[in-house]
Amino acid sequence: MMRIAIALGDPNGIGPEIALKAAHHFARHGTIRPILVGDRFVIEDTARRLALPVPELSDAPALDPAGYAPGTLDPRAGKATVAYATAAAKLAQEGKVDAVIGCPHSETAVNRAGILFSGYPGLIADVTATPRDRAFMMLAARDLRIAHATLHESVATALARLTPERVIALAEATLATAGKLGLSAPRLGLFGINPHAGENGLFGDEDERITKPAAAALRARGVAVDGPVGADLLLSERRHDFYLAMFHDQGHIPIKLISPLRASALTIGVPILFASIAHGCAFDIAGKGIADATGVIETVELLAGTR
Repeated sequence: MMRIAIALGDPNGIGPEIALKAAHHFARHGTIRPILVGDRFVIEDTARRLALPVPELSDAPALDPAGYAPGTLDPRAGKATVAYATAAAKLAQEGKVDAVIGCPHSETAVNRAGILFSGYPGLIADVTATPRDRAFMMLAARDLRIAHATLHESVATALARLTPERVIALAEATLATAGKLGLSAPRLGLFGINPHAGENGLFGDEDERITKPAAAALRARGVAVDGPVGADLLLSERRHDFYLAMFHDQGHIPIKLISPLRASALTIGVPILFASIAHGCAFDIAGKGIADATGVIETVELLAGTR
């Protein structure tokens, strides 16, 4: 039986609701054991409002009860978000769970709490003592899996940080994750930085200096990688198991286009199996009992190898 910890995310968002709905869904499955991680009183209140039984949980006291108000943005909830994910990740490090899911967070709430935060990958890197430049995000939906060399930063900053070594590290993290997901000998598709991957220098020399040397080094190691090729062409062919995007929008736009609310975001390059839900807190519907838990359910299935 696979044990999967589900951290609540922002307790004032839809995270507690979709976590509890997902736990109820899997209560009927004998192969998956979900464990909710967060403040007990938040989980119990959510269960009461949904008229569902309280599921198995790991209490992680972190939220001032005065800061609990579904539908509101509060730095106290942002601080609790980080505490929940940290506690869940430590359960995985201790071997008490096999994988971790983080429900939606609010970057604004976390940063207003005085915590520098740009998403789960950096946090999970810190918790697992992984250098931040070796932790990456991979989005997955409908058999499309795209890993990102850079993420939440300006395009200028991202371009300045791209190097052949970073692209190679992304490929290595992707291959390691493929093994954890049961995919052996995957074929990688490498997106170019510029349109048409620079057209041999016609549209800039970045691909000549960065992606092409990285691809050559990977092929010399026996890695099955095609590219760099323009992202539009590679995606239109859909011949690869994983794609390597250089910038945030290269990977996020196609994933969100085919699956707006049901994508999974894996943190790769870290020693634990961690994924989050690729949509936001939806403060506008939090506490109303109408949030769709499909994203959590499908992320559990992805980590458990049943999707």
